Amino acid sequence: MAAKIKKGDTVVVLTGRDKGKSGEVVQVLTSDNKALVRGINMVRRHQKQTQAQEAGIVAKEAPIHMSNIALADPKDGKATRVGFKVQDDGTKVRVAKRSGDLIDG
Repeated sequence: MAAKIKKGDTVVVLTGRDKGKSGEVVQVLTSDNKALVRGINMVRRHQKQTQAQEAGIVAKEAPIHMSNIALADPKDGKATRVGFKVQDDGTKVRVAKRSGDLIDG
């Protein structure tokens, strides 16, 4: 099945602590059906000192389940479902169900 949410997309959080916030998808974890979103689901982790990093408490993004995020509509930025459409030249593109706008292309 084609991916409805991809790296680089802007998404809106539907449930949880960060409900209503939006951010850019940094990484998609297809095996776990989760995504890392910049600035969303921040957790604080204790970090050991390495050559590259100092020791201390570091804030970083934790993966969020795909069912808890929705793609942001390109027109108004609100959450929308994703559909697919085959264009005349045979390419398959994602379409926002809310406004009918093309998401990629």
